[in-house]
Amino acid sequence: MKYTLVLIAFVTFSFSLVAQKNYVLKENIHYYSESLNQSDDYINERCVLDVYYPQDSAAYATVVWLHGGGIQAGQKEIPEALKQKGIAVVGVNYRLHPKVSAPAYIEDAAAAVAWVFKNIEQYGGDPSLIFVSGHSAGGYLASMVGMDKRWLTPHQVEADSIAGLIPFSGHTITHFTIRKERGIEGTQAVVDEYAPLYHVRADAPPLLMITGDRELELLGRYEENAYMMRMMKVVGHSSTRLLELQGYDHGMTEPAFPLLLMEMDRITKLKRHRTEQ
Repeated sequence: MKYTLVLIAFVTFSFSLVAQKNYVLKENIHYYSESLNQSDDYINERCVLDVYYPQDSAAYATVVWLHGGGIQAGQKEIPEALKQKGIAVVGVNYRLHPKVSAPAYIEDAAAAVAWVFKNIEQYGGDPSLIFVSGHSAGGYLASMVGMDKRWLTPHQVEADSIAGLIPFSGHTITHFTIRKERGIEGTQAVVDEYAPLYHVRADAPPLLMITGDRELELLGRYEENAYMMRMMKVVGHSSTRLLELQGYDHGMTEPAFPLLLMEMDRITKLKRHRTEQ
């Protein structure tokens, strides 16, 4: 589905009307146990997160934001487009190739998401309104954590407790860095246990995939996501959508952020309506 710039502009304007609040930023919080941090210098360095949240507010939604960089580069961030929007944003660092190989970075993403489930309430957030998103490699990791239940299970967190998965231009096949670790070319598609496509299921959290223009994206990134959408529908998942941002290449975050906020707002209102009934 192609999205128009008119609607994106409207959504951006709508969220600019959110009441301004005082926000707090807590930085470099370790999401693994202290003993693990002390025993592994690289975990101690990389496995940290930042929490940006509205002060003196309660029961707000939270998005866990996983940075891009091909699982080989990148740093945690609180995207400017998500600030002052009445939500909390958790920016996550994770270990990178070549210092580690799969599945270390997937384990890190899951550990960070689990930390949010176990701790966001003390900051005022609603643990039933935790969304997971990210761009490129971050989108891939978001999908893996939400689609394959085994990554959150060791943390006693149910993957289906995630309120929504919203990957930006993420692989749905096995990530090219994992293929690189095996000596496989980036043009050779692989779908195995490290592919979100391998884990399609009807009971997954709501899934909104957003990509750039199919003619401008990396390799077949749009087509991967289109196949994921089709297979999710085939298995009976009732809340899978794909948005293609016409005219935008792989760096499509600017117009995608308002769509992320809109999806969070849609699901938040739906959940609260169900609770009130």
